[in-house]
Amino acid sequence: MAADGAARGLSVPAAVPGARILGVGAYRPSRVVPNAEVAAAIDSSDDWIRRRSGIATRRFAAPDDTVVDMAAAASLKALAQAGIAPDAVDTVLLASMSQLTQSPPAAPRVAHRIGAVSAGALDVGAACAGFVHALATADSLIRSGTSRHVVVVGSERMTDIVDPTDRGTAFLFGDGAGAVVVGPADEPGIGPVVWGSEGDRHGAIAHSGPWPAPGASVTVAPTLRMDGPAVFRWAVATVPVAARAALAAAGVDAGDLAAFVPHQANLRIVDGAAAALRLPPHVVVARDVVHTANTSAASVPLALEELIARGAVPRRGLALLVGFGAGLSHAAQVVALP
Repeated sequence: MAADGAARGLSVPAAVPGARILGVGAYRPSRVVPNAEVAAAIDSSDDWIRRRSGIATRRFAAPDDTVVDMAAAASLKALAQAGIAPDAVDTVLLASMSQLTQSPPAAPRVAHRIGAVSAGALDVGAACAGFVHALATADSLIRSGTSRHVVVVGSERMTDIVDPTDRGTAFLFGDGAGAVVVGPADEPGIGPVVWGSEGDRHGAIAHSGPWPAPGASVTVAPTLRMDGPAVFRWAVATVPVAARAALAAAGVDAGDLAAFVPHQANLRIVDGAAAALRLPPHVVVARDVVHTANTSAASVPLALEELIARGAVPRRGLALLVGFGAGLSHAAQVVALP
């Protein structure tokens, strides 16, 4: 014991040189929904939706495809690809904006479902940028020696929080989950995160109203609303700036990249950001939004998994990830592919 109440130095885990993504997994609901199915309720058409967003189809979850179910399915696939046993996972981070119960949080249930029964687990609430925020957190946990293997998963049932008659949002969103396993590495495989927020613009993407006060009754639950033009202008201005800053922080150039994987909000935003960055022809741009639509926190890992699954990117190649959305929040980082 230290004399006279003097503070003793605290022991901390030994730091490791770096962290990297070891495996990627995805869960896509089986129901494919074409534009024609959502167009009638918003007095629209397949052509209008494609011109406005680039979206052709999206996936809608089945009744038993919960946020937890989909997250667990994607996480188990990521673990299998990584060759990591579930009981080796000591932390689970779940990013979601569509989990309807605030308490208990969903991440502990995901951990239990995948067999990581004693893992620390927490939900990350950064909406469409949530996965990239959670990935940065996993990187820090591992490099500090606090965690050994972390499952980072984005899972969304956007159909639960979107009004199918709202012309501004109904056609944009879909359901699904994507996950990665992050573990220690001899050198950094996840670059520094560049993130930020503009809380004064929180109303640009928000629910139509607050959840009811205790004891109050409500006949119509709040649904997601978005100022589309304002969000579009913010995204096309913010994404290239954040992307360039992430490249600089990682010490690489656009020409060093194998892939650009931004949040799949809208094909016009994706293509606009790619053009602003002047990416060389060899850089593959993720355009999963065309067939999966906007899956919020799940969109970056789903798009990443799609590129890897079809062999569009090389192993150990570098990918630039950018998440952005409600908050307004954004986060970007360069990662080495598994």
